[in-house]
Amino acid sequence: MTEDKSKLLRSLTIDRSAGKAERSGSRWLPISAVIIICVVGLAAFAAFEFRRQNPTKETASHTAQQPAAQPQAPQQPPTNSKATGSLAASGYVVARRKATVAAEITGKVVEVFIDEGMTVTEGQVVARLDSVLAERDYELARSRAETANAAIAAIAADLEDATRIMTRVQTLSQKNFATEADLTKAQARVGVLNAQMRQAQSQFETAKIDAKRSASMLDKHQIRAPFAGVVIDRSAQPGEMISPMSVGGYTRTGICTSRHGFNRDRSRRQ
Repeated sequence: MTEDKSKLLRSLTIDRSAGKAERSGSRWLPISAVIIICVVGLAAFAAFEFRRQNPTKETASHTAQQPAAQPQAPQQPPTNSKATGSLAASGYVVARRKATVAAEITGKVVEVFIDEGMTVTEGQVVARLDSVLAERDYELARSRAETANAAIAAIAADLEDATRIMTRVQTLSQKNFATEADLTKAQARVGVLNAQMRQAQSQFETAKIDAKRSASMLDKHQIRAPFAGVVIDRSAQPGEMISPMSVGGYTRTGICTSRHGFNRDRSRRQ
């Protein structure tokens, strides 16, 4: 009985050493937790900074960790910022050929067949000058050429007759049926007609040259485009006087200005 009471009393006794150990353990537990949290936070911050400063390496490592069985999309070649950037150019364009179309003679404009913006071909008539006098000169030159040609025909007929008479007189003179004077006269007639024939032929050639010159002058009354192009300026109007040189007053020196093609000049890339 006494032993049972002693065991019971010992079981109710408080162990002071265990309490001290528990109190010391409970005191260090919050401190350890704070230290661990700080260490974890510093590690996370360092990892975040490392990823932010090296995104390329992180992407490469992430790509290397993907399975090889997955097909990868083809990588686009790096584009050059200069090539894909905007292009700025400054400058101006000029025509390859540009000319003021004018007449070679002085005259009054009768008709103008072009206007600004029209396209003309090489040799196209763009204007016409008053050509009444030129037409009369051409007709006169042709008439002279025809007259000279007719004179050649008449002299040729006389020469043929004179040659036949001379031949007959020579035959009669050999038989003493014609005098020496008759033979000389027949020979002189043939010589004169030969000279007249040469003169008529020369006059005919001169008349033909004069007719060609008159035709050329008449053609100059029609102003033609020197090359194919676009009319950019119309200078003269019907009724105005035009001249190949500046003579003052209201006389113009050109009918129009035309251009052909373009060249880029003084352009600058930025």
